[in-house]
Amino acid sequence: MPAATFVLPASLALQLLSGAAPAAKPATAPAATVKAVSPAYSQAVAEKLIGPALTEGHAYARLAELTDGIGPRLSGSAGAEAAVQWALRGFKADGVKGWTEPVKVPRWVRGEERGEVLASERTRGHPLSLIALGGSAPTAPDGLTAEVVEVDSLEALAALGDSVKGKIVFFNHTMSVPADYGRFAGLRGRGPAAAAKAGAAGALVRSLATASLRTPHTGSTRFEAGGPRIPAAAVSTEDADLLHRMLARGPVRVKVVLGCSELPEVESHNVVAEVRGREKPQEIVLISAHLDSWDVGTGAHDDGAGVAMVMEAARLIAKLPQAPRRTVRVVLFMNEEHGLHGARAYAEAHAAELSRHVAAMEMDSGGFRPIGINLRAGAGGQELVRPWLPPLVALGAGTFHEREAGGADLTPMIPARVPFFGVQVDVTRYFDYHHTMADTLDKVDPQDLARSTAAVAWMTYAMAEMPGTLARPEAPATPPGPPALVPQSKASGQ
Repeated sequence: MPAATFVLPASLALQLLSGAAPAAKPATAPAATVKAVSPAYSQAVAEKLIGPALTEGHAYARLAELTDGIGPRLSGSAGAEAAVQWALRGFKADGVKGWTEPVKVPRWVRGEERGEVLASERTRGHPLSLIALGGSAPTAPDGLTAEVVEVDSLEALAALGDSVKGKIVFFNHTMSVPADYGRFAGLRGRGPAAAAKAGAAGALVRSLATASLRTPHTGSTRFEAGGPRIPAAAVSTEDADLLHRMLARGPVRVKVVLGCSELPEVESHNVVAEVRGREKPQEIVLISAHLDSWDVGTGAHDDGAGVAMVMEAARLIAKLPQAPRRTVRVVLFMNEEHGLHGARAYAEAHAAELSRHVAAMEMDSGGFRPIGINLRAGAGGQELVRPWLPPLVALGAGTFHEREAGGADLTPMIPARVPFFGVQVDVTRYFDYHHTMADTLDKVDPQDLARSTAAVAWMTYAMAEMPGTLARPEAPATPPGPPALVPQSKASGQ
């Protein structure tokens, strides 16, 4: 792994690790003087994991290789397959045993995309900044021209009845903070299909964004097998506001041209790697991220940062003089963004051993600074984990976060009652870049990435080394449906 362009200054790393002033003791004390600062863990091991994560810059260098070297990685594309081989090479170089597991994935291809508000007696024409949604049907080659009707919910769409036939349904909303994603993502995921059933000719969805410089945000939309499919695109927040203002003054017609296509499924792969446990190798602590990305930007925050963090955690744990009690398994899932095919394939292939998955984590909320630890487990989880938190205090992650742990790719494991844990990061700006051309390496702060990588490495080790394991959570009352669309792993991706 080449050296990173930016690394955390050694003096600051020492300060973070020890809690002392920059001129305090070195990060690694002589072996004869190292003492356990808690009956739960060894300070020497904490230093061997956290110190290098903060100072060596491997995570950022790895992320640069993935984003700048491989680029976009939409499932089924050449970029996605290049990323699979890149990950295998990375694990081999790190001394971590890795392999691939097959998964069939959809292959949706973006084509030409443009739109405009047509001129009328009231106004001149305006170009629209838009981007096709994954799964969208194409327009005819000469485009789709129709009147626009605005709704702010699926219920409002249903109330319009037959009046939407032949029109373009514009789904508007008021997302302004990350927590709003869960409130409005259904308009993108289910809205176009609902509009198609109502007879609409097309759909436009306001981008799910917390900031915009007229940058549209893509994402997946889902049509039922055998059901009607229509062209569907996201428009920038600025253009959504324009449409809203113009519709308040009278009818609006737009023209949209989308050249996307749905090709036959292709074979792809999840990438899996392991550091085998020394005492209980049959018990598995799974850490994961998704290797695919959208075909816009280079997937730096979503989810290249998560890939870099979990790969680096495995590398650092593999370098320890003694492996942890349990096996650490890394899974880089394919097709999180466009259907969760990799997640389902893993759960099916490993169904017989899910009862031996004692903890699982997915990092999929970007490469931002860590702010806490979260759990989804049975009674007593926090009490079991709390003694292992002190090394995370100086990183800003030494407390429990109120959000429950999870991840889109982990949802198929819920029926098996696998406990989840996570490192919660500050997602304040995540949806500024999410699913856009702006999701590039320059948006990732190397020091924030290093801190979160350190937290991931330590929490993974803690789960694999602690004497006990998390109690399994209660089984859901009903089988899990589509994952909740909120951060901690967004939590659905897509």
